[in-house]
Amino acid sequence: MFNTIPYPIPELVLMKQYPKSLTYKGSLELLSRPKISIVGTRRPNPYTRAVTYELAKKLSHAGMVIVSGAAAGVDGLAHGGAGVDNTIAVLPSGINIRYPKANAGLIESIENSGLTISQFEPDFMAREWSFVVRNEIVVALGECLIVAEADMESGSMRSVEYALEMGKQIYVLPHRIRESEGTHHLLSRGEATAIENLDHFVASITKSVKNTINDTLFMAFCRTSPSYEEVMAKFPSEIFEAELGGLIDVRNGRVCVV
Repeated sequence: MFNTIPYPIPELVLMKQYPKSLTYKGSLELLSRPKISIVGTRRPNPYTRAVTYELAKKLSHAGMVIVSGAAAGVDGLAHGGAGVDNTIAVLPSGINIRYPKANAGLIESIENSGLTISQFEPDFMAREWSFVVRNEIVVALGECLIVAEADMESGSMRSVEYALEMGKQIYVLPHRIRESEGTHHLLSRGEATAIENLDHFVASITKSVKNTINDTLFMAFCRTSPSYEEVMAKFPSEIFEAELGGLIDVRNGRVCVV
């Protein structure tokens, strides 16, 4: 059995358009906890496989819920490392379809102990375009995005585009030359930060996330540095109160949290 999520999810205000309907199986309580998104290739190398699992496990033990897309490769490793009771799987298919078949057992375990969600009709079969649509929710739910390994032309790099549009911090695993060209590209452009030490990263990111997890919907949106017009369109009354209270400032037409 599945149900429809009966209330708006605050993090999804960052999407270009809020989903018309979201169905789920599992515990909605996970949505209220601090979350980090992890994405990456379906064919990770041995280094990526080991480090992704370890990182997800450490983040989970530190109180973070891991969000990913239930795909083969990095997604499955992230869910598995987090533990099925501490992870959210965003499906590219309907809530009744456990795709891919290779991860059907994992997805069923997440349904029973964690949370699966979908914006598609319950029996919708995944299509090439639905993976891209799914990625926007994966990115929006997390306080930041971790890209474990990615080719230049990949769904993970489309997730990066969403993260940049939403103003999310992006982190990547460091790779050798000629491996994971997508993450090398992000580092060269200054669009991502390399995770050099897992324990130091987990300590710093969990502290940062927990400091902002109690943001109001308005303040969370302002942290993405939106234009003044964008904030006015979504929060016309809150923006004036926040300006008067010194919570935000407007610089060069963009809203900044003080």
